[in-house]
Amino acid sequence: MHEIPKTMLAIDPAAPGEPEVLVPVERAVPVPGPGEVLVRVAAAGVNRPDVLQRKGGYPPPPGAPSILGLEFAGQVVAVGDDVGKEMIGQNVCALVAGGAYAHYAVAPAGQCLPVPAGLSMAEAAAIPETLFTVWTNLFERAFAVEGDTVLVHGGTSGIGTMAIALANIFGLTIIVTAGSDEKCAAAMALGADHAINYKTEDFVARVAEITGGKGCAAVLDMVGGDYVARNLKCLADDGRHVSIAVQGGAMATIPVFEVMRRRLTLTGSTLRARDLGFKSMVADELARTVWPHVEAGKLKPVMDKAFPLAEAAAAHARMEAGDHVGKIVLTMQ
Repeated sequence: MHEIPKTMLAIDPAAPGEPEVLVPVERAVPVPGPGEVLVRVAAAGVNRPDVLQRKGGYPPPPGAPSILGLEFAGQVVAVGDDVGKEMIGQNVCALVAGGAYAHYAVAPAGQCLPVPAGLSMAEAAAIPETLFTVWTNLFERAFAVEGDTVLVHGGTSGIGTMAIALANIFGLTIIVTAGSDEKCAAAMALGADHAINYKTEDFVARVAEITGGKGCAAVLDMVGGDYVARNLKCLADDGRHVSIAVQGGAMATIPVFEVMRRRLTLTGSTLRARDLGFKSMVADELARTVWPHVEAGKLKPVMDKAFPLAEAAAAHARMEAGDHVGKIVLTMQ
């Protein structure tokens, strides 16, 4: 069996800063506690919250490691108490509250999903964060069901591309926005039913045109700010608005009487700080409802670019530039 070293390389900046603070440093290999597994990481996904944490705006929740990274894939090399030893040697991907940008990481066993044959470790590492996020917000909080039309901003982001994939599998009509004609074309090629260039078109007017004035059943929004009131105009009566980020501002002014008159629902969530029980429950749901599609090869993440761990700064710079389509990952050597 693989010999576990005492130390490892990880991305654990001492202070907030620009991408240049992301340099590998030596850290102790973590020890799995009760209910946890230790994984030799093969690849880790890069996500927008990682950028916010690097800048000092999104500290890890209590008890989570300061090492960056919310998702990874690799091989289980040790288990804590209450975890069956049969997991040792299994390839898994996992959602974690931190620690993924490292050669070794621990994860609650309940938040691990098996890596099926036909899925590379890099692809597996690119799934958990966006899958958990889109599933819990679009399908659970927004109650999207087959036949619904939904609007998702950031159509070529990791969240957007996952939303397109799930919409195609579960029978949703999906409208996305993106910041260029090229990104709109990319979103359409990935399976979006409609793509709106928000820089050259009024997405409110286009949604009304696309839906024949009826509006959407749900909006998944990561912009916030003045988008919220505009999103509400895109909703049909009884529509649901779900906020998952505030890249455009944390405050919004909304027409409350319109919310009342049209019976709109405004909700939202953050996933990182949710407890183990909730995340394990979501993992169980995904294992039943979505993972068979992953195993069948019908659901794969859209991959943008992979960087070695030592080039984490370049990976963050690419994400902040906004030119990526799909997921950026770090690979371990």
